Amino acid sequence: MEAVVARENMVKALHRVERNEGAPGVDEMSVGELRSYLKVQWPRIKAELLNGQYQPQAVRRVEIPKHNGGMRQLGIPTVVDRLIQQALHQVLSPLFDPGFSESSYGFRAGRSAHEAVKAARSYVRGGKRW
Repeated sequence: MEAVVARENMVKALHRVERNEGAPGVDEMSVGELRSYLKVQWPRIKAELLNGQYQPQAVRRVEIPKHNGGMRQLGIPTVVDRLIQQALHQVLSPLFDPGFSESSYGFRAGRSAHEAVKAARSYVRGGKRW
């Protein structure tokens, strides 16, 4: 957790959250308000994280229309929770990603659904059936 809350990691996470923008969560805090909030609240949040006492807030539920006419449910975390998620991701991904299957494409840096389709087509051309 020390690596997660380290200044360099948190600054990198903050830049990523700001770049991604996104809608506010249940607390209605925008990405633009995050820096000023952290100037006051970061010592408390950091202490809670280090002590294992941090509690993420509820996720805001929204529905967006699908192309087929249905609705897709989304959960939008608060910007503070997105910041913490990003900071955790930056520390944990390098530890776990090397152990993932080379055939795994979902939610992995440098991999896409298009690459997964290309790989599947290659397997079919090579005679694989499943």
